[in-house]
Amino acid sequence: MRTESTTSEDPSASLNTEIAPRSPWRVTAVEVLPGFRLRVAFADGLTGTVDLSRLVRSPKAGVFTALADPSLFAQAKLDYGAVTWPGDLDLAPDAMHSAIQQHGEWSL
Repeated sequence: MRTESTTSEDPSASLNTEIAPRSPWRVTAVEVLPGFRLRVAFADGLTGTVDLSRLVRSPKAGVFTALADPSLFAQAKLDYGAVTWPGDLDLAPDAMHSAIQQHGEWSL
């Protein structure tokens, strides 16, 4: 059930508040490694690697085929707790966290 606030505060005042996601799977650091790999750290302290070497060369890579370009792959950055690249490419941080928690690495 949804409840509505009846306060008389200016609702636009809350729009200036910085959003700080607290999810344990939020990526807090990313480092590009050789061989289409990444080293990532999460908000809960978990760290591990992401290996995209097979994916970027796969015929089933879809939009991730673009990451086979080393100069594009090297542009990995964080955006709202997710690893992203130009062209609206990103990785699901929750799936990444789960795989690294279980295996120490996420290999796609």
